[in-house]
Amino acid sequence: MKPIYVTQPTLPPLEEFIPYLEKIWDNKMLTNGGTFHQQLEQALCDYLGVKHLALFTNGTIALITALQALRITGEVITTPYSFVATAHSLLWNGIKPVFVDIDPVTLNLDPNKIEAAITPQTTAIMPVHCYGYPCDVARIQQIADNYNLKVIYDAAHAFGVKDKNGGILNCGDLSVLSFHATKVFNTFEGGAIVCPDEKTKCRIDHLKNFGFVDEVTVVAAGINGKMSEINAAFGLLQLKEIDKALAKRKIIDARYREGLKNVTGIRCTNVGEHVANYAYFPIFVNPPNSLQKGGIKSRDTLYEKLKTNGIFGRRYFYPLISDFPMYRSLPSASPANLPVARKTSNEVICLPMYPNLENEQVDFIVSLIIEFLEDF
Repeated sequence: MKPIYVTQPTLPPLEEFIPYLEKIWDNKMLTNGGTFHQQLEQALCDYLGVKHLALFTNGTIALITALQALRITGEVITTPYSFVATAHSLLWNGIKPVFVDIDPVTLNLDPNKIEAAITPQTTAIMPVHCYGYPCDVARIQQIADNYNLKVIYDAAHAFGVKDKNGGILNCGDLSVLSFHATKVFNTFEGGAIVCPDEKTKCRIDHLKNFGFVDEVTVVAAGINGKMSEINAAFGLLQLKEIDKALAKRKIIDARYREGLKNVTGIRCTNVGEHVANYAYFPIFVNPPNSLQKGGIKSRDTLYEKLKTNGIFGRRYFYPLISDFPMYRSLPSASPANLPVARKTSNEVICLPMYPNLENEQVDFIVSLIIEFLEDF
């Protein structure tokens, strides 16, 4: 069996992409807001139900720019249970991350812990819609309003996600998407910022193009965050098939859940009423005897067993961001401050999840997990 990785990009037929490339070659416009760039921005606004959206070369540059656009300084409350880009975007802006523990069910920033972390230096909250599961946006907004804080959502996992009130990308002051090749919707590399109004989008568009307003006018110390025409063209093709891809992901999610529902020592996320996009399939490994001889975690032993059999899952997110050298000296990074995040990080494995994953492959993965726990 060929190796099975945690994610695999969905590629359109090459013959469908070639006409787009021919148009790019014909008009000689490779970047700087060309035809395909403009078309993709509008198409994404229509699909996602947002008013304004600015495309970026990747999600990390988009996060850095979002913080610049809102002129965030001082301290920002965020989660330790995420990809490092979340916190790195703060450091790149000279902002101090303040880590707060996560909710044990949603795995998102715990609203009950936020207020205790607010200081006179706090200017914003940066929650993450982890695995595409929506944060408690109403509670977070209420706290932000009470303390006059901005809210920037790292929505890298949350393409097309809704909660009971509708699309979540309109929540907060800004939402930032990633279109990396491993994401539900991708443009090879890419990202976007969802903006509440035209004025904010205009400022963000200036910032992502070195601060240029016109040929001779620079109004801010911007960066080069522009998406190329090739990436935008690829995104337009991807968008045509996105609903089919999401439907396939939902079926795979259900098959995993059915196969693992009675397996002692394995916990799956409880999505509940949330409308997820099935971006990931995390499991949490915690059998009755969670440590083997020598103190080796059962999660890591299962992780290695899967790898030996050609199943390359990922321990998203292990270690915690707060454990890395540039963050672990912060008072908020103390393990005692983050018990839920630490437990979750020590138990998680994200299993392969992508539209072309076959039923036989899912069943094989499930059988390996069951075999491991029977022998444990």
